Amino acid sequence: MKQEIPKKSVGVAAQSCRASVLGVFAGGLTVIGETGHLTGMCKRRQVGAVAVGIEGLAGDQIADLRFHGGPDKAVHLYAVEHYAQLCETFPAPDEAFGCGSFGENLSLQGLPDDEVCIGDVYTVGSVVLQLSQPRSPCWKLNARFGVPTLSRYIQDERMTGWYARVMEPGVVAEGDVLALAERQSDACTVAEFWDRVLGREPDVDALQALAESAGLAVDWRRRLMQRVQWLREHASCP
Repeated sequence: MKQEIPKKSVGVAAQSCRASVLGVFAGGLTVIGETGHLTGMCKRRQVGAVAVGIEGLAGDQIADLRFHGGPDKAVHLYAVEHYAQLCETFPAPDEAFGCGSFGENLSLQGLPDDEVCIGDVYTVGSVVLQLSQPRSPCWKLNARFGVPTLSRYIQDERMTGWYARVMEPGVVAEGDVLALAERQSDACTVAEFWDRVLGREPDVDALQALAESAGLAVDWRRRLMQRVQWLREHASCP
C-alpha cells in the first residue's frame, strides 16, 4: 500500500543529502542485563535484501509498542558518526559502541541529526521513507551499556537518531544509498526539534510551527499542540 508523498522541490544543497547504509539490522526479543525486561535493541545484522513493509523490517520485533514501532516509527535510523563521540566520552561501556548498537534498523554513514529534517522523504533500495520524529532515548540504553547517564547525554548532544514511516514498501540491503527526495521549505532538523522541545523558555510560536510540521508523527503532533495550548492559556499568569 502506497502513501501519498508530499510534493516539494529539492534544492541544490538538499540534493547532496545522501548517506551510505553500513548495516541493516532486525531481530527478536532478548532480556536486557539483569533487569528481566525484554528489549528489541539487540538486533542481528542482515545479509542480502530485506523486505520493508508499513510496519517495518521483516523479522524485526518490538518489545514495547507504547514507545517503539507502529507505522509512524516503522524504521529506526542512526548515523554512525555519533558512535565515535560516544566512544571518546564513555571509553569503557559494558558493550562496545558500533553499528547497530542502539537497535537501529539502518546504520548510516552520513546525515547526522543536524542534517536531516522532520518530513524529509528519502529513497533507499526500493523503499521510500519519510522522517516522522526523533527517537526518545530511554533507560534501556543505560542498562545495556552500563552507563547511567547515557540516554540523557544522547539527548543533550542531539544525537538520538530518528524514526521513519514507510511511504512505499520494498527491499533494502547493506551498501544501499539513502538519498533525499523531498524536503519542505520550512523544515526543522532533528537537532532543532530537540532545541525547541527542551528549551527552558519555549517559544510558543516555534512549538506550534513544529506541531504543524508536515510529516510529523501523530503522537508528537498531539503532545505539542497540548503543550502549546497550555502555554498560551497560562501566558498571562504571574
